[in-house]
Amino acid sequence: MGRRSAERPATRPGDLLEALRARAPSVHCLTNRAADVFTADCLLALGARPSLTANPRDVADFTRAADALLVNLGTLDSEREAAIAPAIGAGRPWVLDPAHAEGSPRRVALTAELLEKGPAILRLNARELAALGREAGETGTVTLLSGARDLITDGTRSAHVTSGTPMMDRLTAMGCAMGAVAAAFLTVAPAFGAAVAAAAVFGAAGEKAAAVARGPGSFRPAFLDALYGLSPADLETEIPDA
Repeated sequence: MGRRSAERPATRPGDLLEALRARAPSVHCLTNRAADVFTADCLLALGARPSLTANPRDVADFTRAADALLVNLGTLDSEREAAIAPAIGAGRPWVLDPAHAEGSPRRVALTAELLEKGPAILRLNARELAALGREAGETGTVTLLSGARDLITDGTRSAHVTSGTPMMDRLTAMGCAMGAVAAAFLTVAPAFGAAVAAAAVFGAAGEKAAAVARGPGSFRPAFLDALYGLSPADLETEIPDA
């Protein structure tokens, strides 16, 4: 996970978790309809505050009142698509999640267009990255590539988070919620550190939840409980120095 610097020790996600809870940031989430409630619950359990409107007429006001923004393309209906530009225009640091980019050329084209607008973090999975025809870290944006072994890279530095559980693949909206948590961490850390912290938090909470859950139905509430009860000591991953 990177060598410690004698002059400047690597930041730990546990420190960022404490900072996030102290700040209690607000995250405006333009996300897909299947992910709305779980995403909001994950933010609340962790200590952040969500808002969720996708109405193009007032999304800019909601985003300006927030500290960070998630743009998730999972439900790309006309209203949500129209809300993206005013939300980004509010000027908050933001995460782009091109959910289901592999589903259509229109999504690939929109993702490429949005990458030109400077998201702090691109959160996606391997299928979505392949659909974009890019390598992780190639865009100049910090990439959070989630999977059995999460990869975080800015094209120069890389970190891996190997915690987690296969049970996380059995639930809707786990990756979408991770994007929102990455946005929350943008309020207390630069993009690379925020992405590592989000992956570490989800991996640790997933392992704790899997230890007590009997299946997907009991895993979801156990995961929320684990987010709520996470301590800095649960997050051992280090963030490599620049």
